[in-house]
Amino acid sequence: MENEMTAAAATVQPVELSVWELCIKGGFIMIPLALLLLISIYIFIERYIVISRADKQDASFMKRIKDYIHEGEIESAKNLCKKTDTPYSRLILKGITRIGRPMNDVLVAIENTGNLEIANLGKGLPWLATTAAGAPMLGFLGTVVGMVEAFFALANAGSSANVTVLAGGIYEALVTTVAGLTVGIIALFAYNALVARINGVMKLLEGKTMEFMDLLNEPA
Repeated sequence: MENEMTAAAATVQPVELSVWELCIKGGFIMIPLALLLLISIYIFIERYIVISRADKQDASFMKRIKDYIHEGEIESAKNLCKKTDTPYSRLILKGITRIGRPMNDVLVAIENTGNLEIANLGKGLPWLATTAAGAPMLGFLGTVVGMVEAFFALANAGSSANVTVLAGGIYEALVTTVAGLTVGIIALFAYNALVARINGVMKLLEGKTMEFMDLLNEPA
């Protein structure tokens, strides 16, 4: 008898559950979570490419601008800014169009343009921030709904109720919590990574602004 029990235990195979099966068991809450994840990934990739382009700079740009301004070739300086077509070149272009006005007016015009450039780079970031906060909440909502269903099934099972009925419903309900936390964590890291890159662009714009203002203050 003991040998039969040992043989039976040896033949028991561990049950494996794939990620896809877990997602299916999560219920309808998994659909909005999947959409949030896909949109967040798209926003991160798209913004990362845009910000990376904005962070690149031409080492000879300011030198050429300085030469053009000192030589009085204002139109050539404007054309160079338009051709370069970067956030800092648009700042310098705005400053060049204000040459001849009080220095404070030039600085204000450049700063306003810089604020607009940073705002454009930050498009989509509110979505990532909302996803980082909202996805875990959706996951918890799915878990609560699943727990209600599990205990409802347990209550209706009557005399045939057992731990298996309750455990199965609970682990299925917890799937949405795992999914919500996963999506939220991904969105949070994506948001912080983009914010760090935008801060780098801000420092670049500030440096170019100071360099341009110093150029205007130089004696002719």
